[in-house]
Amino acid sequence: MNKIRLQSALLCAATFAASMLADAQIIYPKTKKGTQTDNYHGTTVADPYRWLEDDTAATTKAWVKQQNAITQKYMDQIPYRASIKKRITELNNFAKYSQPMRAGAYYLFYKNDGLQNQAVIYRQNGIDGEPTVFLDPNTYSKEGTVSLSLLGFSKNDRFVAYGVQRAGSDWQEIHIKEIHSGQELTDKLEWVKFSGAAWWGNGFFYSRYDKPEKGMEFSSKNEYHKVYYHTLNTSQDQDSLVYEDKNNPMQYYGAEVTEDDRFIILNVSQGTYGNELWYKDTKKEEVGFKPLFDNSNFANEYNVIDNTSDKLLVLTNLEAANRRVVLVDPENHSPANWKTVVPTQKELLEGAVSGGGKLYVNYLRDCSSRIYQYSFDGMMEREIRLPGNGTAGGFGGKKEDKDLFYTYTSFNYPSVIFKYTIESGESKIFRKPDLKFDPEAFEVKQEFYTGKDGTKVPMFIVHKKGLAMSGKNPTLLYGYGGFNINLSPSFSASRIMFMEQGGVLAVANLRGGGEYGEDWHSAGMKLKKQNVFNDFISAAEYLIAKKYTSKDYLAIQGGSNGGLLVGACMAQRPELFKVALPAVGVMDMLRYHKFTVGWGWVVEYGSSDSANHFKNLYKYSPLHNLKAGVNYPATLVTTADHDDRVVPAHSFKFISTLQEKHKGPNPVMIRIETNAGHGAGKPISKQIEETADIYSFLFWNMDVTTKF
Repeated sequence: MNKIRLQSALLCAATFAASMLADAQIIYPKTKKGTQTDNYHGTTVADPYRWLEDDTAATTKAWVKQQNAITQKYMDQIPYRASIKKRITELNNFAKYSQPMRAGAYYLFYKNDGLQNQAVIYRQNGIDGEPTVFLDPNTYSKEGTVSLSLLGFSKNDRFVAYGVQRAGSDWQEIHIKEIHSGQELTDKLEWVKFSGAAWWGNGFFYSRYDKPEKGMEFSSKNEYHKVYYHTLNTSQDQDSLVYEDKNNPMQYYGAEVTEDDRFIILNVSQGTYGNELWYKDTKKEEVGFKPLFDNSNFANEYNVIDNTSDKLLVLTNLEAANRRVVLVDPENHSPANWKTVVPTQKELLEGAVSGGGKLYVNYLRDCSSRIYQYSFDGMMEREIRLPGNGTAGGFGGKKEDKDLFYTYTSFNYPSVIFKYTIESGESKIFRKPDLKFDPEAFEVKQEFYTGKDGTKVPMFIVHKKGLAMSGKNPTLLYGYGGFNINLSPSFSASRIMFMEQGGVLAVANLRGGGEYGEDWHSAGMKLKKQNVFNDFISAAEYLIAKKYTSKDYLAIQGGSNGGLLVGACMAQRPELFKVALPAVGVMDMLRYHKFTVGWGWVVEYGSSDSANHFKNLYKYSPLHNLKAGVNYPATLVTTADHDDRVVPAHSFKFISTLQEKHKGPNPVMIRIETNAGHGAGKPISKQIEETADIYSFLFWNMDVTTKF
């Protein structure tokens, strides 16, 4: 057990004995088993915990209370949990700002003073003006957890549309506020999901679903996404339906409008990858939308950056796996007629935005940002020098802007906001956090290891300078590996606490992500998904071989698709890890597409409706690959009762199966947050509580001596 510095040897012995007793007496709730089975292409699959899919049922709610009580009792025994929480709280207590967004003479931005549950939106007149509160979600206390987001400014900079999300749900309401006066309009738009506010004329375009059945708001499948146009100072039932497709219920639709109002762009996608674009030229008397990029198989991506009069600047990966920027004439949009503005390179062109009449492109060089300024006709004008290897973003603005803003961050470097002057190319620090630790005390490096099939995979490794590689360092290996998402350097206060205690943080850039373009992504999706798990397992073996850690001091962590990653790897190699921390994971790969927006992931995973994909999914689905009699790693599953993206049933069924089949001394339990969702908008107080539990669980099960 942990060698805690206590006031007397007697107290130390008492604590030791009490904790041993607590470990020995974990009695998990006896979860009822049903007889449900399903036939998948001739294979019968049992699903005894199907009843837990009904997360609103009284029996499920009672089960949640039982599981949380067991977990809370376990956490209460850990003597240094309060110290961990205190240090995480201290490290989080600094002002956090977003980049300013200009609307006429005003600038709006998000700010959290340090420990506010939600960031407050401020407004100031001029870049040097005095900030005043514009919207404060923390005043919505009677409504529970509420987060706010700015969705779009009107073209005359008079109004802003903002979204209201409750209890962490993806559902939004849209409200309107006048920027200068702060007056709230009466407009209220409901059942909005995955939408912005694209202003045009006296209103804006937005996307929504039909109102779900009562009681099914967080679990029913979301179908028939639609685009509407809302006119200011009218009720939602007067909104005009702009686009729907009754033949394709499982697609997303969204509208954008170019800065000069010339083009209305309709984006169509079947999931998280690939899209079609349609357009309407507002200078022409035409009805409906015309195809810009007809991509009926959704094999490629297109994103309109800006326009130059009657032509469009587009970021695409068609015939360019690492992406390129092209100039397209909508009336003659065949790829043979495109003009290349920024050609494809060896490095991934992660993103491109316009501001001040310039084009800013963000390349990833081994997972770190490199920013370049281009003219609209393709002349590379300069590289914007960054403080180091990290992640940069921003630079977007209007054509008339003279100054732009961007952020830079790394593992030991909280987000700093820079003001960039276009004419001179000079960057100056605009806002910098007041830190409660020394960034120079930590070493950030990148190493490349060899995967199972010989692929070289990058991994960031961060720890205190001078840390001895004894093989006994508590190590947290984090991964995601999916949906073309890049894991570039980012800051986390809780990770600083972990490394202060001698921990090693390792972030593996697995295939399935987009760090090296579409080829890297496609090598880890659908029938090739096992490559992702192999890459993660190889990362663990590398860390052990290099004496960073050993199997008794190695934890794995990931959320959402990363939760799937952790679940699959602990099922395949349970002996390799001491602790497993799957968060809001996709654990039932045979039924994931039957809940809320899960159908949108079929393009990434494949579906059990296909015999070929069923065989592949069944082979690695975490829920279906847990075996009886195995000593699995100490496991803390985390989820939330209002998660309507990866519904909590995934975690409920997984932990029930794990508790049934696991045999050994390691605890296997679940922590279920109430009135919270997939992660977005979770109050800082709840984030700190959850993180303190996670790190306490990790240290306790590694028998690590803490230094508080």
